[in-house]
Amino acid sequence: MARTKIEPFSAVAQTMEALGSGGALLIAGADPVNPMTIGWGQIGVAWGKPVFLVMVRPSRFTYGLMEKAEAFSVNVPGADLAEACTLCGTRSGRDTNKIAETGLAAERGVELDVPILAECPVHYECRILQKSMIDPATLDGDVGRSCYPEGDHHAVWWGEIVGAFRRA
Repeated sequence: MARTKIEPFSAVAQTMEALGSGGALLIAGADPVNPMTIGWGQIGVAWGKPVFLVMVRPSRFTYGLMEKAEAFSVNVPGADLAEACTLCGTRSGRDTNKIAETGLAAERGVELDVPILAECPVHYECRILQKSMIDPATLDGDVGRSCYPEGDHHAVWWGEIVGAFRRA
């Protein structure tokens, strides 16, 4: 499906709305193509570059894929993909082929060698710049208790937004 390159910050409102409601779909690397629903993320500027920050817990199957990846995509779904987002956020890629289960179509990215989802109206292709771990010793106590009751603290990947695209 044809894609039009857009300015990286032109779809921020749509992206944040998706993250705050049903989530967006993160894909790391290409083998296997395993979309994971994310509800937390940030878009901004760091090191003079547009960046997308994504968070993945070490217990997630996607964590191992992110560790091996050089790039990731964030795919912003429309309301019609709510069921797919639910499945991708509640089932593990360790034992589920999420592409087959949801019927989503993975395509090669436009600028990076990372899969994107054909059905998503907006996607970001990001080159990994940095990874950091949430440090429980410096994390606000209320956030730590409410978001990490079992201590499974996220890793944060900083991805340079190499391209942002809207489905034509």
